[in-house]
Order: sequence, then C-alpha cells, then structure tokens
Amino acid sequence: MLNGIRVVELAIWVAGPGAGGILAGWGAEVIKVEGPAGDPMRGLFGSLGVESVSAVPPYDLDNRGKRCVMIDMRADEGKAQLESLLETADVFLTNLRPDALERLGLGHEAVMGRHPKLIYASVTGYGLEGEDRNRAGYDIGAFWARSSIAQTLVAPPQLPPGSTSGSGDHTTAISITSGICAALFNRERTGEGRLVHTSLLRTGVYVNGWDLATRGYFGKISRPRPSTHHRAPLINSYRAGDGKGFWLLGLEQDRHWPGLVRAVERDDLATDPRFTRAALRADNAEPLIAILDNADGTLRPGMFVARFDEHDVWFAPINTLGEALEDPQIEAAGAWVTMPGLAATGEPYRLAATPVGFSGWTEIGQPVESLGQSNDEILSRGAKI
Repeated sequence: MLNGIRVVELAIWVAGPGAGGILAGWGAEVIKVEGPAGDPMRGLFGSLGVESVSAVPPYDLDNRGKRCVMIDMRADEGKAQLESLLETADVFLTNLRPDALERLGLGHEAVMGRHPKLIYASVTGYGLEGEDRNRAGYDIGAFWARSSIAQTLVAPPQLPPGSTSGSGDHTTAISITSGICAALFNRERTGEGRLVHTSLLRTGVYVNGWDLATRGYFGKISRPRPSTHHRAPLINSYRAGDGKGFWLLGLEQDRHWPGLVRAVERDDLATDPRFTRAALRADNAEPLIAILDNADGTLRPGMFVARFDEHDVWFAPINTLGEALEDPQIEAAGAWVTMPGLAATGEPYRLAATPVGFSGWTEIGQPVESLGQSNDEILSRGAKI
C-alpha cells in the first residue's frame, strides 16, 4: 500500500494524529514529532481527573505503529533536526494552529518554499483564512457546535446533548487522509508538491450538508422531533417487547409498508384509511408510531428480527457500546485490529481498525511507542534510515 511513503507528523490530540494513524495502518512510515511535554493526549484521563489509569486506548487508536521522537523545536538544534526530517519526507502533517507554525518557521508557504515536492497537510479548527483561523476549535466546538450539527439534533430552544467522543475528529482525519492520497497521486504525475488543507468546521459543514442545503434553498427545515412524534414512522426508532431498540429503514415508504404490516401481524393497518399512503401516514404519524412502538404488544420479545427478515423489512439494531463490541457482523466487516499486550497487563486488546480495507492487505496491530522512544534510531544517526 503506502510502503515507502514517509510522513512527518507534528500534531496533537486527535484529528491530525488520527490521519497519521490511518496512514501508518496502510503501511506508511509515520514519524510522530513531539515536544518535551509530549502529546497531551497521552495524559487524557489524568487531565479529566481520572487517576491511576496507565492505559490510554484512545491515544493508542490514533498513534499505533508510529515512530516517536522528541524534539525541542524552539531550540536551534531541534529546528535543524526537524528540517532534516522534512528533507526526506513525502508528507508533513500538522494540526498546530497557523500562528504557532508561523512562529516556528513552519507555515505552509515557508516549508513548501524550502521543500517544493512536499505534501503539506494542514488540519485546523476553522481553516487557514478568516479572523478565527487561530481560534481553538476542537471536535465539540468547530465540528459539532459551529457547523450546526449539534443544534440539528434538538429543536430550539433546547441545548444539544453531548457528542460521541472524537467522532468529528475522526471524520476530519478521514477527510485529510483522502486529500493526502490524492495529492500523492498528483505528485506521481506532475512531480509537484501541494498544500492540502481541511478543518473541523469545513468537514462538519460537509457532513451536515443535506440539512444546510435544504435550509438554504427553502428557507426552512423541519425541526427535530422525538421518536414518538416523528413525521416518517417508517424511518424511525422503536423498542421491541424484549427491550431491544431498532431503527426502521423504510425510505421507500409505500414499497416497504405492505411487508411491515405483515411482519407485525396487523393486516388491518393495510386498509386503515389513516395509513394507506405515505402522506397519510405522515399526517397520522403519532397513532401509527404508538402501534409500532409496542404499545399494544405488537412486537413481542425475540420476534422482530426473524419476522422482519421474513417479510423483507429493512431495519438495523440500535447497539449499545457493549453490544457493538460483541456484534459478529462488526467482526466480519473487519472493523477490529488486535494490538500487542499493554505494558500494564501484558494482555492483547482490540482497537478499531482503519476505516478502509484493501484486497491483499491485512492491517496489523502495531505497538505504541513512548515519548522519544525512537530518538536514538532516527535522530542520532541522521534523518535518513
């Protein structure tokens, strides 16, 4: 895959290191450069007030397989060491704020002026231009809050719930990884390096593009509704009699309606004048949802999966974290990679694999290095390995 590609990563927290982790998983040599204090993500749980935790699986997820070197980039020797690494790099990946990079002489114009064949990959909170380009972003701020994703989850004036940890960061990591690969492909054809950039904000806007486009064109969009008041009963979440949540996926409502009626053994619904067409089901969504939501025992324990499959009703289970960890289809999809044992326990453990598989390529769980572990090998004998 990416064997022979060298990436110098100067990045902290999640979005930048996440991209480096994907590239390392695909075979690139990724050299993670850290200052004397190290990536603050190494001490994530301690910073949150959780003491006596030696393992940091979220850090391992994004930093496995990297060579870790510690460089004081404010010292002349450190600047020279980093410059030596950049001389042999294919990609420079960073998510430091633009002003911090410029103070270090590492802004994209300066670096690419010295290394015109380099792919300079920039991840920021808010972009490289504009008055907020140096504002702290983070996943929850730039991706979730400012992009509008968070508020679309609830109707104003309610405030949004908390988000899943790192999901915006990882979505942005996938974005910049795709850009890096496109730029590397272009360089193979032209021999030219290129600035590749994205931000948590820009990626968040793209992710929420459907709702933003609808609001921008029509001037309005339906407010979020609880599942009991959803306007599309066949694209809604429910709970079966055994307590298991599931989501109906009846996007083509008139096509999927007959099978659902048969699956829940309510043939009377097919001729009920409130429900005969999609528009009528939307107008009478609440009574229909009450029927489907097991209010009268329609979905008995253990029945819904077999019945839905029998009648070609499209659905997905709503997994808890524990259920996702044990879901055999997630295993079959190649979503896990087994890591070597933690130093604290010696036991191997699983992490999420990179998001793309390739024929003839098996991702291997690689060790996570400590701060500066590869200094002697990489820096003491020069950048070229």
